[in-house]
Amino acid sequence: MTQDERWSIRYNEVLTFIETNRRNPSKYAPEERNMYNYIKHTRKQMNQGLLKPERMKEFEKLMALMEQYKRKNQYQ
Repeated sequence: MTQDERWSIRYNEVLTFIETNRRNPSKYAPEERNMYNYIKHTRKQMNQGLLKPERMKEFEKLMALMEQYKRKNQYQ
């Protein structure tokens, strides 16, 4: 499995989670921590200019979706 395939799998996992639960992954829930760390790491790469251009477009879409559910309580 290539790095691009792993990135795509994690991207789709996070996207599906946000669309299904209508909230962002929590850093406190153990089962969601990997998704949270993926977002944090990818955002850091984007800010440093290390993210590939094709990944940049996809991640910006994910960031827009995350902004929509920013500060949503999981119990709402």
